[in-house]
Amino acid sequence: MSVEPLASLDRTTLRERALDALRTAITTGGYRPGDHLGEVELANRLGVSRGTVREALRHLQQEGLVTAGARGMLRVNRLTAAEVRDLFRVRAALEGLAVTEIIASDHRDRTAVALRRSVEALQGTEADFAARVEADLAFHLLLCRESGNSMLVDSWRHLEGRIRVTIMNGDPADSPVMMAGDRHAPIVDAIEAGDTDTAIAIVESHMASAADHFVGQLSP
Repeated sequence: MSVEPLASLDRTTLRERALDALRTAITTGGYRPGDHLGEVELANRLGVSRGTVREALRHLQQEGLVTAGARGMLRVNRLTAAEVRDLFRVRAALEGLAVTEIIASDHRDRTAVALRRSVEALQGTEADFAARVEADLAFHLLLCRESGNSMLVDSWRHLEGRIRVTIMNGDPADSPVMMAGDRHAPIVDAIEAGDTDTAIAIVESHMASAADHFVGQLSP
């Protein structure tokens, strides 16, 4: 009876762990936009080979979290003002579609209850920037999931890394007001009322305000 060698499994596990560790460090602000990501240093810190780190960084490039700069040096991605505005315009389109499909569904009331709970989770996070970011993104991801459109969810998740990098590029002391619960509640109100036009308008205004905020925080 042949047995699958454990070496290949170990290698896969190490690669996934390295990828998760680096992704988390970037999306939680451990590495800031523009920071250099050296293979040797990262390999030493993670206790893995340079090849494993290289594979993880290549994957993070595909996610838009890492970019190649001068002489091929890899750095945490820093979105330009135009890219930030494009990012939030796409979010507005996706989440506008989400509220449209929720309102047209037969589970609108149940979804509104779930979204209310998500808004409540935002309350009291003002002093904890990381908790506020997680609660904010959880609300918007729930909005997409409740649409029942798996392609919409996949599209939003594909942008999530760049959303997080954009947020973490800002000053935690200047946490944007659009992360507050009272800025999310009107979206739920419009869903409960079955008012698609108002729901879309609120989502678009929410995303435009976020784009203005984060563009204003970019280094000149």
